[in-house]
Amino acid sequence: MVGRSGRQAEFTSFAQSSSRYLRRTAYLLTGSQERADDLVQETLTRTYAAWHRVRPHEAIGYARRVLVNLSIDTHRRREPVPVEWSERADTHDAHARSDDADEVARMLATLTPKQRRIVVLRYFDDLTEAQTAECLGISVGTVKSACSRAFASLREQYAPITNGDQS
Repeated sequence: MVGRSGRQAEFTSFAQSSSRYLRRTAYLLTGSQERADDLVQETLTRTYAAWHRVRPHEAIGYARRVLVNLSIDTHRRREPVPVEWSERADTHDAHARSDDADEVARMLATLTPKQRRIVVLRYFDDLTEAQTAECLGISVGTVKSACSRAFASLREQYAPITNGDQS
């Protein structure tokens, strides 16, 4: 049995090793570094409060689930499209993309919040369809269909426009 100071040390180690991952996920979910930092702080606070119940090998999954649930709750109270994404002008040249992360953030901002959560967990956090479904409390079929719709939307918006004549 690990004592109180041992559990605190375990949590401190967990928080230090997982903070970067949680911040990246939170930023991709919210589109705002300030909101992402708030989300991560609240996630770590809630994870710490439940730390006595969290198994060390499941800690990142537990924290990710808390983060996603907080993101859903936050979305219900705020605007769905992050301002700092939507107001930036796209100055990228197709042959000289210097800031892919900014472009990805703008693309994610065009998706619905549900699609954005699923795409972030599935492709940026590299979860399987089953893990994504479990994290969000939805079916695998919903994950598949939401991904399909999200990518169709992105293709429609970002695919090169052609006149139909193949020169």
